Amino acid sequence: MTREPNAAAGAVTWGLLAAWALHDTEEVVMVPRWVRARLPELRKRFPSAPDAVWRRLEAVDAREFGTAVAAMAAVVAAAAADGYRTGGRSAVYQTALDAFGLHGLVHLAQAAAMRGYTPGSATTPLVVLPFTVWARGRLRRSGVLRPTRPRDLARALAFAGAAAVGTHALAQAVSRHR
Repeated sequence: MTREPNAAAGAVTWGLLAAWALHDTEEVVMVPRWVRARLPELRKRFPSAPDAVWRRLEAVDAREFGTAVAAMAAVVAAAAADGYRTGGRSAVYQTALDAFGLHGLVHLAQAAAMRGYTPGSATTPLVVLPFTVWARGRLRRSGVLRPTRPRDLARALAFAGAAAVGTHALAQAVSRHR
């Protein structure tokens, strides 16, 4: 059911794109430098990680990572637009919102595993988690939040994983053709 969007729907739906942009700015600025500086420590702390992981981390480059983030911006913008179009009812938007919040929890888990800062962990408690909780509350109060069941969380994790893998694969392909 499509409903005419209103200002509240705009704040909740386009707010996802704004919150994501703030969060990913931290990642764009920090990931390549952080990975280069921490790679030896990561190898020591996680010796059983597959060689493919180390090769991929060694190949992280700012331009390629920026391309992946730009591609993810298109994914998040499409989800936000669909959310706006439907007054927040869109399953795609609500799945993306849940994925954003779960993505923040992954950042906190990474920081805990590293016992310190990891890219994305600074904006997670300041932006990602507060926005997700606020937006879900607004959707709930508006009567449009779909009930969240374990399979919905699995869908959100799958969405986040597929979007991350897809955008990074696209960035690698673009990088090879430069």
